[in-house]
Order: sequence, then structure tokens, then C-alpha cells
Amino acid sequence: MTHPAAADPPPVHRRRLEWGEIALAVALLAPNLVLLAIFTYRPLLDNIRLSFFHWNISSPTATFAGLDNYVEWATRADTWQVVSNTVIFTVATVIGSMAIGLALALLLDQKLIGRGVVRSMVFAPFVISGAAIGIAFQFVFDPSFGLIQDLLRRIGLQPPQFYQDAGWALFMVTVTYVWKTVGYVFVIYLAALQGRRAELDEAAEIDGTSAWRTFWRVVFPQLRPTTFFLSVTVLLNSMQVFDIINVMTRGGPYGTGTTTMVYQVYLETFVNSRAGYGATVATIMFLILLAVTLVQVRLQDTKD
Repeated sequence: MTHPAAADPPPVHRRRLEWGEIALAVALLAPNLVLLAIFTYRPLLDNIRLSFFHWNISSPTATFAGLDNYVEWATRADTWQVVSNTVIFTVATVIGSMAIGLALALLLDQKLIGRGVVRSMVFAPFVISGAAIGIAFQFVFDPSFGLIQDLLRRIGLQPPQFYQDAGWALFMVTVTYVWKTVGYVFVIYLAALQGRRAELDEAAEIDGTSAWRTFWRVVFPQLRPTTFFLSVTVLLNSMQVFDIINVMTRGGPYGTGTTTMVYQVYLETFVNSRAGYGATVATIMFLILLAVTLVQVRLQDTKD
């Protein structure tokens, strides 16, 4: 007969095993945590601290300002225009790139001739520099010899003033960024489509379910985690677009026609030499992004 105590390992052995696992976890996580602390969290805290100061970026000293920068941001005439530009640009790019990327993924998930080449062509803009894409699209939207202007004139339509009208200028940079980021969304969605459960599609086909109903009831529910991931990452990336706006419009026309919050950070910090106010705008943008991300996570948890 086996003694009851012999069935279980000694408590000391368990304790040693747990400490060994903890030591291994610490050894693996420590380098990443140190890098995050140095290059992410420390600059973030320094930025928040700097937002309470008046500081010319070239000056060795800063003057404490309390909440003056935040009050100025809330009362400035151009603040709500900048916020509006940021919201419109972000929402349009998130919805546009995700809708087009999903449509392309569904199309190129089929067995088509030359789909490998087309997949590469769709993804290529994502790896190209935003500045290079901005320069290329200047020739597309150019008011004198741009591609769009030429096509519209050929069919007798008056081309829009992309560089003189604030609304059309914002549309222009939005389309350009959507074109750049669609490849990223496409690749992620394509991977998710290729990893979905084939037996569910077969069951829907046997039941005679229409293609549209199969997509909404069978395919799209399997893409929900991917959609959540893309909604967060594309939103975060869209809120931080700088290069395309800087190359194509420099925040104009009329001063703030296409100025977003991240571009305002650049203008205030490096053009107007107001690093304290620039840090204030960056801190507010961080808080907005944090709140939106937490809401997205909460909604995803509720659905699950």
C-alpha cells in the first residue's frame, strides 16, 4: 500500500520549481522592460512634466507655467479646427483602409491567375516611405498637370482646387494615406481568412446559404479578433501621421486646413520654438488615444 505522502512531491521541491520559473520569466522579460522604461515610459513622463512649463527648445532653462498651456489650448481659436481635422482624418482613414483592405483580401483569397503578383502590388505601398508617397501623389493631384485634373478635364468637369480649398486638401491627404495603409490591412485580413475554419464554409454551402449571408454569418464573425486588432493599430497609426501632411500641404491651406494634432506638436515645438505648448498638445493626444483604446478593449470584452 502506497503511503499518501509519497504521492505528492515535497513542498520544498514545489517552491524551488516556482522560484526557478519566476527567475526564468524575469530573465526573459527584463531586457524588454528596461528598453520600454528607457525609450517609452521615461520620455512619456518627461513630456507630461514639460507640458507644465514654458520652454523655448533652444533655451537651457524652462519656466513653470502650471496649467497655462492647457488653458491656452482649450481657448485658442484654432484648437477645434485642429481637433476636427484629426477626427475626420482618423475616422476616414480607419474606415476606408479597413473596408478596402477587407474587400481586397476577400477577392485575392480566391484562386485567381496572377494573384501572387497582385498581392505584392497591393502590399508594396505600405513599405514605401510616406514622404515618397506624398511626393508621388502631388503629381496625381497637381492643379496644372496632375492625373486627376487631366481625367476630369477630358470629360468636361472642372477639377477641384485640392491645394486651395481646405476640405479638398484634407480629402487629398486622407486618400493618400488610405492608399499607403491598405496593404497592411489587406495582409492581416488575408492571413485571417486563410486561417478560418473551412468546415463552416462547407456547411453553409451545403445549406444553400447565399454568399452575402455566408460572409456576415460565417466569415465575418471569425474575423472579429482581427478586426479589433486592426481597428486599434490603424487608429493609432492614423493619429500619428506626419510625413504625408508635411510633404503635401505643410498643414495648410489657410494655416490649419490640414493640420492635425501630431503636426501641431511639430509646428509648436520646432517651428514656433514652444516646446512646452507642443508637449501639452502631445499629452492631450496621448490621453485621447488612451481613452479610445480603453473603450475599444472594453467593447471587445463585452462582445466576447
